[in-house]
Amino acid sequence: METLVRQIEKWKPFFEKISRNKYLRAIRDGFISAMPIVLFSSIFMLIAFVPNIFDFKWSPEIEAIILKPYNYSMGIIALVVTATTAKNLTDSLNRNMPKNNQINNISTMIAAIVCFLLISVDSIEGGFANGYMGSKGLITAFISAFAVCNVYKVCVKNNVTIKMPDAVPPNISQTFKDIIPFGVSALLFWLFDLAFRNIFDFNFAEGVILFFQPLFTAADGYLGLAIIYGAMSLFWFVGIQGPSIVEPAVSAIYYVNIATNLQLFQNGEQAVNILTPGAQQFVATIGGTGATLIITLMFAFLSKSKELKAIGKASSVPVLFGVNEPILFGAPLILNPIFFIPFIGAPIINVWLFKFFVDVVGMNSFMYVLPWTTPGPIGIVLGCGMGLLTIAFAALILVVDFVIYYPFFKVYDKQKVEEENQKETDKSFENTVNSTNKVAFREISATKTKDPVQRENSTSKDILNNKRVLVLCAGGGTSGLLANALSKAAKANNIDMLTAANSYGSHVDMLEDFDLVILAPQVASNYEDLKKDTDRLGKKAVAVEGKKYIELTRNPEKALEFTLEILNNVVKERA
Repeated sequence: METLVRQIEKWKPFFEKISRNKYLRAIRDGFISAMPIVLFSSIFMLIAFVPNIFDFKWSPEIEAIILKPYNYSMGIIALVVTATTAKNLTDSLNRNMPKNNQINNISTMIAAIVCFLLISVDSIEGGFANGYMGSKGLITAFISAFAVCNVYKVCVKNNVTIKMPDAVPPNISQTFKDIIPFGVSALLFWLFDLAFRNIFDFNFAEGVILFFQPLFTAADGYLGLAIIYGAMSLFWFVGIQGPSIVEPAVSAIYYVNIATNLQLFQNGEQAVNILTPGAQQFVATIGGTGATLIITLMFAFLSKSKELKAIGKASSVPVLFGVNEPILFGAPLILNPIFFIPFIGAPIINVWLFKFFVDVVGMNSFMYVLPWTTPGPIGIVLGCGMGLLTIAFAALILVVDFVIYYPFFKVYDKQKVEEENQKETDKSFENTVNSTNKVAFREISATKTKDPVQRENSTSKDILNNKRVLVLCAGGGTSGLLANALSKAAKANNIDMLTAANSYGSHVDMLEDFDLVILAPQVASNYEDLKKDTDRLGKKAVAVEGKKYIELTRNPEKALEFTLEILNNVVKERA
């Protein structure tokens, strides 16, 4: 098993390169930017249709009123994602463009919207149809954004633009600079649309759905599900954030399927499509990638090892809400040969069991999109429309995951107990971490000369005061752990320091407002791209490896000391 893990590790640089691919990243970040629409609109779907389970139905008039916010938000999700994807891809392309010749991301957003409409929307009397402006148009949205951004790149890079005299204000010059790339994009899409409709007699967005339908069907099968969710777990096992690679490839399928499921349910039919956001968040990765909810609780309540028990207890609440980095890096589970089989196998078995319940038992698949931080069992019950079958399934996969993980848990627990006995220690893991990390970080306001921080730099308080620290992770959950720890320590030491947490991809427009940006382990592979952004703005960026990051989240004083050390170094470098 260790040989297999070493072989997988050799491929890590290649997988990391894939995860940093600017097109995959643009899709993922574009979706993240549009998530408020998805979550907001789902509230109204729940209000409109969950009462049906209890034999209560709104009148058609009331139902139309309730669904209006959904239709005017989720109903144009593809249009929005076209713009957000174009914006994020433009920001990525600009990293390698001269500072004085950047692509205007606002212009690419507008051009991408226009081009998307040209190839996705049919004219009707008095306006145009919106059938492919929602989730059905997502693949076309990505294609439109990619094509437009590359047209702009070619034009701007080769100075195929209208140049104005230096005396013209920059905002006016930028407007004229964008005319040619915008016009080229729109003309190309218009001509393509004319040719495509003339040949096939339907629009490009419809053609995309027809072309990829066999892939959608194959991905919903047992083999497709195993490949998708097995790959997510495999990537994470070698330390790469798996969803960042796999999700962009299946995100369009997710939202097409969940919209179809809801339509089936509204028509009195069974929701049968498996690949949906809920299947990933609450079934395959219940508790986080690797289906780690049960193993975390096993550590907390069944472990004889004091270290594992402490890790399990500290990680239980975050993992319950889908933030599983504390257990991934704390146990650790990733790169741990003992857990290779259950870490990859449990998600596959979970989603296969889910498919069996849908296909054979008759349970509805996911029809609603819920926040990814919803506890897994609750997410299953609500997302699939409630009912006894959903409750039974939610309970069953917990039992199945227990059975899968238990033998490997016993082996690891025994190993850790033996290690603890050899070290002749009766202390828990948390006490051990606290004792080894208790470096003398004095209160910044103290004036005693024996304080090592004061001796090194008498202006430490000034360095930390009024500083702004941004922590980034994949979804905003893990970063919140460190941001909260820093905020707690700063408050305890009377330091006026602002901390914030966000997801990588939603950070670009925030960078100017922060002095230090810290990358959580699962997005550490993006450090080079982030450094290009922070260097351009004169800011500092650091990436933290897994074990160290977990220590910092659990020890606020250590986190504050870590931040002080970085900012002190910045001052020395600039001196």
